[in-house]
Amino acid sequence: QVQLVESGGGLVQPGGSLRLSCAASGFALGYYGIGWFRQAPGKEREGVSCISSSDDSTYYSDSVKGRFTISRDNNNNTAYLQMNSLKPEDTATYYCAAVGFYDTLQAMCAPGWGMDYWGKGTLVTVSS
Repeated sequence: QVQLVESGGGLVQPGGSLRLSCAASGFALGYYGIGWFRQAPGKEREGVSCISSSDDSTYYSDSVKGRFTISRDNNNNTAYLQMNSLKPEDTATYYCAAVGFYDTLQAMCAPGWGMDYWGKGTLVTVSS
């Protein structure tokens, strides 16, 4: 069964850190581009960061650049999103997704790109 499962969300104070994990099963994550997306209540889904399937090149949205780091461990079929210096506006449900074909990383991270697989999300709340 093909599945993506996110974990690592929770409540954190502003300025704190969290590390999200995205565990894949039923397919080899190494052959896929991976994206992290988020959606806050009442807002549209936003592409946060993406990583390529070939050379591990990365893309970050301007809102998280310099604070978040995306990575992947193909041996463990898992992707990660390290989030530092968290702000209240980072509060959202975070989803990971995988796609076999994409044009550019920026295109992959666009909310309208057709990802092949999606996780169910993990909630991140940044509040004092």
